[in-house]
Amino acid sequence: MSKLIGIALAGPGAFGQKHLDALKNIPDVKVISLVGRNLDQAREIASKYGVTHVTQELSEALARPDVDAVILCTPTQMHADQAMQCLRAGKHVQVEIPMADSWVDAQALTRLQRQSGQVAMVGHTRRFNPSHQWIRQKIASGQYNIQQMDVQTYFFRRTNMNALGQPRSWTDHLLWHHAAHTVDLFAYQTGSPIIKANAIQGPVHSGLGIAMDMSIQLKAANGAICTLSLSFNNEGPLGTFFRYIGDTGTYIARYDDLFNGKEEKIDVSRIDVSMNGIELQDREFVAAIREGREPNASVHQVLDCYRVLGELEQQLLS
Repeated sequence: MSKLIGIALAGPGAFGQKHLDALKNIPDVKVISLVGRNLDQAREIASKYGVTHVTQELSEALARPDVDAVILCTPTQMHADQAMQCLRAGKHVQVEIPMADSWVDAQALTRLQRQSGQVAMVGHTRRFNPSHQWIRQKIASGQYNIQQMDVQTYFFRRTNMNALGQPRSWTDHLLWHHAAHTVDLFAYQTGSPIIKANAIQGPVHSGLGIAMDMSIQLKAANGAICTLSLSFNNEGPLGTFFRYIGDTGTYIARYDDLFNGKEEKIDVSRIDVSMNGIELQDREFVAAIREGREPNASVHQVLDCYRVLGELEQQLLS
């Protein structure tokens, strides 16, 4: 591979543009191709970011010899299939969360990664946010043990719109998308597998066809517990907020920012080279490709999260 890493980005919507902004800060990386369903919109974004190749077909980007890796920011339902297309084409791949919307597909993707030898990473951004990294360092040094995590994931999304207020062509999902962040982070931070998981959900929205409210309980093998509340009916504040309750303190993580239990802000600016979790995630992807190693949040490291999500789905369907 040449020093320059060529990347194709599929799905240049609200989240895809966050990756494009992040990639600008990483040396010796060039976005070669944008893949978008709406060609006019993709061309407009390509012009903004200086990308010369635009296509509606992922296969066309995969056929380019100057594309070394792909970042997938496409609809959830396409993730597993497209990630496997990338691996079969000999390309490294980072697929936005979730890597699949079924336990079967998650297992198939991880098996294919082992066969291909390519880097395959999932966008579990919470592993990279400086706020959560700070907590992890405390745990690793023996200064902190999690007793409980209380997490709120709240949005106001009664119509099918994205983060930019634009209509979506697909439907978001509380379980397979938003809960995946917390299920993985809980096991990652406690360093202990999830041995018990329960879920209940509210009514299914007549137009969107999804549950708009959900509650999840988790227990790790080491005894730590987690309570996760999710809603698309909440009018504010919006986002995901993590409360860590531990043996030596309480901490509240709001994306890249961290506060103690008294709402005093903690300086996490020197935890990593950036305060942007997406940029840190992309830096890890590029570094793993260059160094020929498994990245943090590889498909194998996050696989057990999808086992738990699959079990929760069966509960909700029964």
